[in-house]
Amino acid sequence: MPKKSTVFFCSSCGYESSKWMGQCPSCKEWNTFTEEPVVKMKRAVQTASFSSTEPVLLKDISADDSKRIKTGFDEFDRVLGGGIVKGSLVLIGGDPGIGKSTILLQVTKNLVNSGEKVLYVSGEESLRQIKLRANRLGKDFDNLLLLSETNLDAITEVIKKNVPTTVVIDSIQTMYREDISSAPGSVSQVREATSLLMQIAKQLEINIFIVGHVTKEGAVAGPRVLEHMVDTVLYFEGDRHASYRILRGVKNRFGSTNEIGVFEMREEGLKEVKNPSEYMLFGKAEDASGSVITCTMEGTRPLMIEIQALLCRSNFGIPRRQATGMDFNRVNLLMAVIEKRGGLQIGDQDAYVNIAGGIKINEPAMDLATVLAIISSYRNKAIDSKTVAFGEVGLSGEVRAVNNARLRVMEAKKLGFKTVVLPKSNIDSDIKKIEGIETYGVSDIREAMQIPMG
Repeated sequence: MPKKSTVFFCSSCGYESSKWMGQCPSCKEWNTFTEEPVVKMKRAVQTASFSSTEPVLLKDISADDSKRIKTGFDEFDRVLGGGIVKGSLVLIGGDPGIGKSTILLQVTKNLVNSGEKVLYVSGEESLRQIKLRANRLGKDFDNLLLLSETNLDAITEVIKKNVPTTVVIDSIQTMYREDISSAPGSVSQVREATSLLMQIAKQLEINIFIVGHVTKEGAVAGPRVLEHMVDTVLYFEGDRHASYRILRGVKNRFGSTNEIGVFEMREEGLKEVKNPSEYMLFGKAEDASGSVITCTMEGTRPLMIEIQALLCRSNFGIPRRQATGMDFNRVNLLMAVIEKRGGLQIGDQDAYVNIAGGIKINEPAMDLATVLAIISSYRNKAIDSKTVAFGEVGLSGEVRAVNNARLRVMEAKKLGFKTVVLPKSNIDSDIKKIEGIETYGVSDIREAMQIPMG
């Protein structure tokens, strides 16, 4: 019998090799190579003709941004860049049970009610299970087309026959093509299935949403090339046991990748949070040391969050440091700056720093609030709960300017805060004109340490 030919794929980036290797030469990841049979198509794959064979002048191409389709969720539309672009391929990833299928079913409900023709394809649930979930989310699902199928060739025929405006594939790891001999969920199947869906989306101008499982590291399972092929990649974040969810765009060919959408999980489904700042600060303890409010920017949206710090003397030779929601190395750096430039001996202290609510932020503008929270906990003196602080801290202890300072101050004023501690270089005539809130400019952390504490 002829020897069965196989190749090896990197499950992280999709690199192809004729032999197994311990480390991928492309992405440098270890132990990611999987053996797959060589893909031999039973028939030639016809490349979709996305455009005419003749070149077209750019000025003659119509691209009206007002034709975006609204999903019925302002938060979802914000992350997409203003709505669904016709013919786009969107990948949604997240942990199991985070709410990927729930939000897509709610989006399809809104699209159907607005007159769109929508097809929901599930490879993991039966039609009865989808019906039960739809009943929990409310009514008005009568005109939604449902299909329980994993054979992508059969799904393609259904799409061509019905020509819906929007298709949901739940999930891509369960889909397979008959002309590929590997198992569903393998590198070959996921890559070829996504390629076929991309051709359908571009050729027929159908909006396609793909649900993708994630690995234990939080990345979409399958080759990294999957993220390169789609137009938009969205991630659902948040603790599945908490009530809130954050939808974050990590790739978007039609909008910004810095926007987030905040949702609250309820019994009747996901509900968008119009004012996430107020939601994040709900339940904050009054007059507690080590707690400081800061304002971070997520795209064009200012977001108020609480930074908590707890310092206590270490009982071991090496103090323990832990950071939740922010960069661990950044916390170590700021503690070194406090000790060297601020003169506080905190090297023998266990330090625990946390962003309340479970949100993850890496913006440098949180540095000043983190420094004040650490100092407040070390002194065991609370900072006024009506105070907001933001600014980047350098290794020399200087407090550097941040962007959108006026927008941050206005957000603090809107939520009833009385004082804002910010970099002195950010205070200009526009910020001085803001009434009803006091601004306190600092140039280094020594000046920030002079803020009155209880």
